[in-house]
Amino acid sequence: MAYKARDIIEYIVAVVSEFASKYNLTDKQAYRYISFHKGISFLEENYGVIHTLDFDEAVDSVVMFCRRAGGEL
Repeated sequence: MAYKARDIIEYIVAVVSEFASKYNLTDKQAYRYISFHKGISFLEENYGVIHTLDFDEAVDSVVMFCRRAGGEL
């Protein structure tokens, strides 16, 4: 199924914001961390499934993915 780019982007922005809140970071810091550890690509590639989760589960999924890529949060 094809998803609209705008929907994917809005979802990524929301997940980054939730991530920032959870770890007391600015949105910019959270984006840089997630992007550096390939979490943005993870969200884009898995949008079809991950957007069906609640934000807490989505953030936890990004955290686990980033940890596997060397992240330490």
